[in-house]
Amino acid sequence: MRTTLTLDDDVAALLTRLQKAKRRPFKELVNEALRQGLQQLTAKPAAREPYQTPAVNLGACRFGSLDDVAEVLAVAEGESFK
Repeated sequence: MRTTLTLDDDVAALLTRLQKAKRRPFKELVNEALRQGLQQLTAKPAAREPYQTPAVNLGACRFGSLDDVAEVLAVAEGESFK
């Protein structure tokens, strides 16, 4: 198939450098790059195990009950509460 393709300057520069290094025709390099890129774009992503947050022991609770916010604030602020 014959078609016109407009390349960005950075892509053209990379292909030109690759062409000089590998001494292969420009057409072959473009086709190879497109094949590899299309394979990556159409490939299914690798299965990953779900991340689990590691458990950390925070020690015993310093307050009798966290349900009483006034008591927790009083202890945290250093007030004598009773």
